[in-house]
Parts: sequence; structure tokens; C-alpha cells
Amino acid sequence: MTPRFPAEGGCDCRTVRYRLETAPLFVNCCHCRWCQRETGSAFVINAMIESDRVTVLGAPPEMVPTPSASGQGQTIARCPKCRIALWSHYAGAGPLVSFVRVGTLDDPDLLPPDVHIFTATKQPWVLLPEGTPAVPEYYEREKLWPAESLKRREALRPRIEAYLATRHKGA
Repeated sequence: MTPRFPAEGGCDCRTVRYRLETAPLFVNCCHCRWCQRETGSAFVINAMIESDRVTVLGAPPEMVPTPSASGQGQTIARCPKCRIALWSHYAGAGPLVSFVRVGTLDDPDLLPPDVHIFTATKQPWVLLPEGTPAVPEYYEREKLWPAESLKRREALRPRIEAYLATRHKGA
């Protein structure tokens, strides 16, 4: 079954609503201890998508700078009222790529994980499904991403490089 897009989601109080205009680049289920602590759960499922393909429909989220395991930090888009985390921007691509929390979609069943990452630290009672790649830490994008997603990322790369160059100038 191919998920249908656009797909909408939002926070619990419905103050912040958003729409994914297209399918994401890739969906990962992260089992790292950092994500476990941050979510209060055994893992988080993130759909990576170009930020210009995420349309905010309701009030804008509050962008909250937060530490990350890399030491470079992340910015989490949270509802200013109910504080639900809707997506993150990580240092590698900054605000150009959104890691949307799949659980905040109106129909989270649309986006099962394409890969399970950081399984070396997964909770021992979590059973991973057969047929879905799983790696102890991170994966090689070129080996797992579909060709169309790699092409989309390649188109985005000059903007990412320009963003990173501005960050390094300010450092």
C-alpha cells in the first residue's frame, strides 16, 4: 500500500496543525538512549522531509533549542500550549529538513519505519519486525534510501551546504 499525501497532523490541543505535502524522504525508528529519554518511550519514529514540504496550518510552533547526543543540539518544534513535540531540526541540515514525529500524524499508520537505528541500545523487550532493516547504530543512506529520495536530497544539498557555511562563519 502506498501512503496517500498530503497527510495532516498536529498536537493534542489542535493549536498547531501541519500538512506533509508529499511522502517523506525516509522514515527511521530510533532506539538510542537519547530519544528514549527525550520521548519517555522505547523509541521515536521520525519521518525526514524537506521543510518546505511541511505546511503549518494552525498556529506556528515554538522552536525550542535542545541538547542532542551529537553535542551540536537540535531545535524542536513544540506546541506553545500543550508542549507536544511535532518535529525536530538537527545540525546536519538545520531548518531545511524536518524530522516529523510520526505519532503526531492524524493517521500514524501511514508511515511505518523504513529502518530501525541504534538498535544496540534498544529496550530488550522490543521485538523488531522481520523484513525491516535494523542497524546497531546509524546506516549508509545510499544503501537504504530509495532512488527518488536520494535524488531529492541531492537537489537539496546546495542549500544544506550554504546553510552549514553560514553556521561555520558564526562559530
